[in-house]
Amino acid sequence: MRMPLLCVVSAVLCLSGTASLAQAETSPAPPQPAQAAPAKQAVFNQEQLDQMLAPIALYPDALLAQVLMATTYPGEVGEAVAWSKANPKAQGDDAVKQVAKQPWDPSVQALVAFPQVLVVLGQDPVWVQRLGDAFLAQPDDVMGAVQRLRQQAKAAGNLQSNQYQNVTVQAAPAAPASTAAAPASTIIIQPADPQVVYVPTYNPTTSYGTWAYPASPPVYYPPSPLYYAGSALVAGLAFGTGVAIVNSLWGDCDWGHNDIDIDVNRYNNINVNNRIGNNQNTWQHNAVHRDGVPYRDNRSRQQFGRQLDGASQRAAFRGDDAQRAQARDRARASMDRAGIERPATSNRQARDQVREAQANRPHLADRQPQGRGGRDGQQARQTLQSRQNTHAGRARNNAFEGVRSPSRSMAQIDRGRTSQMLAQRPHSARAAGHAISRPSAPMRRGGGGGRR
Repeated sequence: MRMPLLCVVSAVLCLSGTASLAQAETSPAPPQPAQAAPAKQAVFNQEQLDQMLAPIALYPDALLAQVLMATTYPGEVGEAVAWSKANPKAQGDDAVKQVAKQPWDPSVQALVAFPQVLVVLGQDPVWVQRLGDAFLAQPDDVMGAVQRLRQQAKAAGNLQSNQYQNVTVQAAPAAPASTAAAPASTIIIQPADPQVVYVPTYNPTTSYGTWAYPASPPVYYPPSPLYYAGSALVAGLAFGTGVAIVNSLWGDCDWGHNDIDIDVNRYNNINVNNRIGNNQNTWQHNAVHRDGVPYRDNRSRQQFGRQLDGASQRAAFRGDDAQRAQARDRARASMDRAGIERPATSNRQARDQVREAQANRPHLADRQPQGRGGRDGQQARQTLQSRQNTHAGRARNNAFEGVRSPSRSMAQIDRGRTSQMLAQRPHSARAAGHAISRPSAPMRRGGGGGRR
């Protein structure tokens, strides 16, 4: 009886072990800890962000959003500044409609409604470009810096509600992990009248109380007296004439996501030639309007620099394809084997080739006719020296003339060779007016002498 019982126990143990092994093989492996996503490249530190954002951090939220969007297109902002100077009386929705046909991004077009703002932005194009680069590379840090500066201005007593603006404090939403030292609350600035915007002007060196970075104080860009004549000073902020708008400001700061929301209805009402859909309610940078201005950080270059519409078609139109590149390499190799100088591939190389050719060219003084002396020879040398100086001046003024017109260069070389050959012939002396001495005629046999 013991043997069968022992067999049963062994069988049960064997089956249980097999089941455990099967379960171990079929059960999924424990999840591995997820690797942290690569952090965004920190282009500017906190001190630099506070310094560059100080002149605009106290703008109303909608106007601040419009400025941040537009500064990502610094070239077009410069064109808008020039247009506003040429049309000083244009402002509000009417000004935006006047530039509807300009090839600018809608965010840049919206800024012409506020000539006061363009006066400030036009004083420092480098600062404008840095603002846009910071917003593209570090949007979370930029929005955090704005809130940090507003907290300082409020603590200094220079940011409060009045007849021009409403200042409210709300609990700050959960900040992204990438944002450092996020403020505990969010300060929102809105116009007291939604259809009238007062652009504040202030000195950032004093409006934020004691500046935290004495070595890097903010820059003060004074406004034009034209827009702030008779302005009212309220708690360190000056407010000039209000700008009546209905649809010009269609962006707003989304402090919860640190980006910019778009009011689609207002956007379409003012941008009738460039309407968007209801699902396009979050701003996206359009690299087409960058106008060739390079991006500052690698992430922006990878995201926007190679994603222009029609980039492949433009490359094919320019001939930048693999077959043409191989053909160029074969042609250059063939020229090297034949001892032929390669054509220049850049302006600098062409300039160097022209200078080298001029240095190796025989001087005009070495080609002057022989046998001249005295006053005539000196005069001839002076004339040649004058021609040489004139030739050198022309070469400096038009170094690429021979490169652009090879046939003209060859014609000039042929004329020079012909002149040299003519100068070396005997009859050239007669043409120059010199006396010619002839040898005596041979003596005649048995007769008189020769001619005297």
